[in-house]
Amino acid sequence: MTITHASFVTLPVFDQDRALRFYRDVLGFQVTADRDMPQGRWLQLAPEGAQTVFTLSGPGMGGFEPGSARGIMLVTTDVDADCARLAAAGIPVQGPDDMPWGRMASFADPDGNGLMLLTEKEGF
Repeated sequence: MTITHASFVTLPVFDQDRALRFYRDVLGFQVTADRDMPQGRWLQLAPEGAQTVFTLSGPGMGGFEPGSARGIMLVTTDVDADCARLAAAGIPVQGPDDMPWGRMASFADPDGNGLMLLTEKEGF
């Protein structure tokens, strides 16, 4: 096997513009692609410097069910500060909690896709 990384993760959404505002304005992701395609809008965002991007797949793009993505882990240097920012933006957050591998919290995007934040424990 010669796999080097994941190219993109699909996040099924009902409304690409609403999802764009969340991922760009709340999470601070950068738009890496925004194109009209025959089957719909191709919209991708990523945290600065990330190899893997997130594709916000609207209705009719690939038959994905909006809100069905789960377990997407976002690594952060300060989970507590990021949770405070999410709460200030009106986003319900569970945690953060201490785990053997680090400090972790969970939340959902406006479509119900499940995301997690993790500040990794040093040396784990």
